[in-house]
Amino acid sequence: MNGEKADELTPRRIEELFSSDRNVQYEAVLYFQELTERPVSWAYEVWDVLIEKLRHKDNHQRAIAAQILCNLAKSDPQARMLKDFGALLAVTKDERFLTARHCLQNLWKVGQAGKPQQELLVKGLEKRFHECISEKNCTLIRYDIIVDLRQFYDAVGDGSVRAKALELIETEADLKYKKKYAGVWKV
Repeated sequence: MNGEKADELTPRRIEELFSSDRNVQYEAVLYFQELTERPVSWAYEVWDVLIEKLRHKDNHQRAIAAQILCNLAKSDPQARMLKDFGALLAVTKDERFLTARHCLQNLWKVGQAGKPQQELLVKGLEKRFHECISEKNCTLIRYDIIVDLRQFYDAVGDGSVRAKALELIETEADLKYKKKYAGVWKV
């Protein structure tokens, strides 16, 4: 990061996140992903912009906003995620499947912010697991949900998360996919 302070670069980098130049955008995404590996003090300076971008016409902007918001959940002492989680969950149903997957694969990070966020995450993933049954990519969505629960479990070690994942796996009717999902938990 060349010795630059994150707080000084954030406004410029936010603009770069949503640049029409994909190279500039990519560099900014990498920058924010690295910065948001740990809590940051400036989350609320960008929060509303990211929430707004979840509904942008450009699917890249929606995916970027979702990923960064998931990373910022640990920097949310006001617990804004409790009211904004539905907007993130909506992106998991994006018309562009890759955008939906990018969001879904990062959603587990929201649960690390605290017990209320954990409960919201697990309930949201459970609901999504059941409702995706009629969607084109149902098995991929379900797989991502099981992986999300595994990543979250690995991060926090809560046995109720493991139990919920195993419960969801048991509801899968297709034995091929039940076995694939169970493999994530080595059951």
